[in-house]
Amino acid sequence: MAPKDTLLPATNLPLSNNALVVLARRYLKKDEENHVAETPEDMFRRVARAIAQADALYDPKADIGAVEETFYDLMTSLRFMPNSPTLMNAGRELGQLSACFVLPVDDSIESIFEAVKHTAMIHKSGGGTGFSFSRIRPEGDRVKTTHGVASGPISFMTIFDVATETIKQGGTRRGANMGILRVDHPDIEKFITAKKRTDRLNNFNISVALTEEFMWAVERDEEFPLVSPRSGKTIRTVKARELFDLIVESAWASGEPGIVFIDRINRSNPTPLLGQIESTNPCGEQPLLPYESCNLGSINLGLFVRDAQIDYPALADTIREGVHFLDNVIDVNRFPLDEIREMTQKTRKIGLGVMGFADMLIRLGVPYNSDRAIALSEEVMAFIDRESKKASADLARTRGNFPAYAGSVHDRPETPFMRNATTTTIAPTGTISIIAGASSGIEPLFAVSYIRRVLDGTELVEAHPLFVQAMKERGLYSDSLMARIAEKGSVATFDEVPEDLKRIFVTAMDITPDAHIAIQAAFQRNTDNAVSKTVNFPEEASRDDIRKAYLLAWHQGLKGITIYRYGSRPIQVLNLKKEKKKEEKASPAPMTVQPTASGLNLGTNGKIIPRPRPARTRGITERMRTGCGNLYVTVNWDDQDICEVFAQMGKAGGCAACQIEAETRLISLALRAGVSAKAIVKQLAGIRCPSPVWYEGIQILSCPDAVAKVLGNLAQIRIEKELPAQVTCPECGAMLEPEGGCMVCRSCGFSKCD
Repeated sequence: MAPKDTLLPATNLPLSNNALVVLARRYLKKDEENHVAETPEDMFRRVARAIAQADALYDPKADIGAVEETFYDLMTSLRFMPNSPTLMNAGRELGQLSACFVLPVDDSIESIFEAVKHTAMIHKSGGGTGFSFSRIRPEGDRVKTTHGVASGPISFMTIFDVATETIKQGGTRRGANMGILRVDHPDIEKFITAKKRTDRLNNFNISVALTEEFMWAVERDEEFPLVSPRSGKTIRTVKARELFDLIVESAWASGEPGIVFIDRINRSNPTPLLGQIESTNPCGEQPLLPYESCNLGSINLGLFVRDAQIDYPALADTIREGVHFLDNVIDVNRFPLDEIREMTQKTRKIGLGVMGFADMLIRLGVPYNSDRAIALSEEVMAFIDRESKKASADLARTRGNFPAYAGSVHDRPETPFMRNATTTTIAPTGTISIIAGASSGIEPLFAVSYIRRVLDGTELVEAHPLFVQAMKERGLYSDSLMARIAEKGSVATFDEVPEDLKRIFVTAMDITPDAHIAIQAAFQRNTDNAVSKTVNFPEEASRDDIRKAYLLAWHQGLKGITIYRYGSRPIQVLNLKKEKKKEEKASPAPMTVQPTASGLNLGTNGKIIPRPRPARTRGITERMRTGCGNLYVTVNWDDQDICEVFAQMGKAGGCAACQIEAETRLISLALRAGVSAKAIVKQLAGIRCPSPVWYEGIQILSCPDAVAKVLGNLAQIRIEKELPAQVTCPECGAMLEPEGGCMVCRSCGFSKCD
């Protein structure tokens, strides 16, 4: 058992300090004073008891106590974890156990605002939501009832965004949304570039639904029609490759939009008679019909290696117990809407997935970026898919088939029994993998060693336990080496690490995009739903690198892909081209200040002096949230360029106010002396204080960093190369890892999507 921090809950379970921090902050019951009021054992017992009750619905003589013990052991052994809402809410008053939902959005004000209301209810209960906005008529289209013109899907997405921002201020999980638009929608260009602005849609992941017709048009360099969803008529045609390149450009700059291959998803739709799939959950791995929910859980693969072999009999037992658990979740779940309960119970979809895949490969001595890893991916997932179908069929023999079985893909003589329309999904495991002490989902290690910040602010160097063990066995371990590795994350450049360990302990940034996609494709071939996986790129990756990855994903049979170019997210880069400075107007008065080739202003004596401040300036004030409170930043222009910056910290006085005033006076002086705004932004951006915060999707590291962001934005400066590439957690300051379209902190459990 790991040593415990004094403020962490006591436990006899083999949980790491990180796991205890996450449990205390996000999962365990709290009393009225917000103190932890249950132990981890209590939580798992609460969940096991609640989920076991479903057995009585099918067999009044069922031994509920024995089922409870099975589920309790399943979780406390860390072999399996259900999705976060189940751990949080099972056996409690709320009782909402599903992680995510898809809601329909039709082309009417009534439908749109009904969806907004339902979204608020779902977010309040701890769930995330996915939408397709493809049915909404494009901007400028006529509205018959009002004789006006439509504002288009993007404008309505902002309403959902504001509602999410309002609801998420309280509670244990942050509201998360997926917004999808078909590639043939006339507003598709606006959608692709919607998140270049940093003041909207910060509670959305967005993805473009690519059709097979579009992808073939890209391949053949053909024109592609954009069609009105209202009339079905072609509004205009575009060059498919140019539209594809716009997606690539935006993804290169900010990581969004993602892409989903919507026709491929619908070819795998198990219940086509119930309708077409239009959207997915927020991280993209669970395609759902309107009003369906996803009920997910993950098996910890790293625990199923015995004597350098996969223990398939033990894995089969866990698969069977996991399917039983997840099917029970559907029955005891208190769904937020009647429509969701009805649709979910028609299909009874579950999504059994995995975590700890990288740990499994390490224990087997197999490099993640190897042909053997690809073969193991396919072998293990084929086994899980096959055994989960057997477990579902066994349940169906006593509980009955899912109600929409007739006409489903399972309605065949060779499969007369099936309890669940789907059984497998590879979801991002985020915080549950921290609880289990496992690597995330099917991701490689993000770092072999990293800095963890504990509750009192102390910094500790943490390293993967199997790496520590391997280095100690060879007599090569040292604390100083671990600290040096923590600065980089990867061991690839350290001469002290043997070559065979470098190959096995490979990290996400050491692996080529092609290798990432090959692993995802191997899992996808044996997964009912989709596979959450981040394809990592170095900061210097080109747009063509992104383009090749998207095309490879299509050819490899993926249902979607999420890319992350290191340093491009979640700090939203300023993606506007720098405007050329206006030519300075000749003054009729004798020149006392001359701009040099470097831009600095020289007086007649050759010294640098600022130009005079005019009597009248024009400007703008922006509010930024910082760790010290609201900061109001004013930027003013004269006839030449930006000439001054002021900032005020709410009603604060004292040293903070003095320092901010001094800082902005010096900035103003430098601007009027000809120092470029870009040079000033470069110096200020990335300065951090002990209390970084998130504000409208941007991480504000300090008051100077806030001033830099305002100044850089208004000066239209592209500064992503100057910003620090490592993105830190706003709650504890540790490193954030990209996972399935979200950013997760393995130190405290913070997640942008959870």
